[in-house]
Amino acid sequence: MTDWRPTATVQAARNRATVLRRIRRYFETSDVLEVDTPALSPYAVSDTQIESLEIKNSLVSRQPMYLHTSPEFCMKRLLAAGYPDIFSICRVFRDGESGRHHQPEFTMIEWYRLGFGLRAIIDDTLDMINAALESDRLVGNHLEHDYRDIFIKTIELDPLTATVDELASAAKADEKLRQSIGDERDDWLDLLVATRVTPAFAADRLTVLKHYPASQAALARLCPVNSHVADRFEVFLGTIELANGYVELTDADEQSRRIAKDNEDRRRRGRPLRPHDSSLLAALQNGLPCCAGVAMGLERLQMVDDGTDDIRDVISFSFVADK
Repeated sequence: MTDWRPTATVQAARNRATVLRRIRRYFETSDVLEVDTPALSPYAVSDTQIESLEIKNSLVSRQPMYLHTSPEFCMKRLLAAGYPDIFSICRVFRDGESGRHHQPEFTMIEWYRLGFGLRAIIDDTLDMINAALESDRLVGNHLEHDYRDIFIKTIELDPLTATVDELASAAKADEKLRQSIGDERDDWLDLLVATRVTPAFAADRLTVLKHYPASQAALARLCPVNSHVADRFEVFLGTIELANGYVELTDADEQSRRIAKDNEDRRRRGRPLRPHDSSLLAALQNGLPCCAGVAMGLERLQMVDDGTDDIRDVISFSFVADK
């Protein structure tokens, strides 16, 4: 018999509405404008760690369209057009993501602050979390680590210089895993973060991990005082990632080079290539002001507020009903 019932309770829906009100109140009092962007695009993110959902033979363009994985590209176009600090709360879509902490459709909170550097945007993120949860228990005694420092402390390896063999050995990889990941250095680093680094994070307070390797900069600028790392950070509660943010890359030529490199990586991995977002690149050419941005999953934030370790408890209709 088909189970038609929602996976989340009425109380979870009430809690969600409360968290949303707190978030909007935080941005309103900070004079951050709420904006709306389209979910459909002729472009898709090139990042090898994210897969877009494709709509084939669209009646709109007669070409494939993609459901956005983030409102980032459109929000940067708004900033380049002269918009002030902005935020968006919208549904986003990612292929191949399902489980206790992931769903293919979820709600993203994304915001941008003009003139913010890394320190300012980290503090803003912690303040927003504090406002959303109405508790300084997690934020007030948070910890911060540089990516390189925590690797050396936890794994006794320098992530910027360690060989692939050293990373694989630290992951205690068998031959099957070594063949599966191969020489993809950043994949080994991601695996070690998931299996060795974040399990050591406190489960009862927030941890900020900052200055990711330059190879994982994505759309972030490189650190002005150390080009080996990026002005990028993530916020964790235990092993759960709550937020990903960075000081934004504003150089259109560098962004184009990174997209081309992503597609070369995709070709090597046998994954579909993605079209360059010419609108984003044109906006960067026109001039994206110095800014920093953050993406945060609303459902994961509510998981913390509700005290659950399963995202399906806070989504009305999940795509995986089994628990």
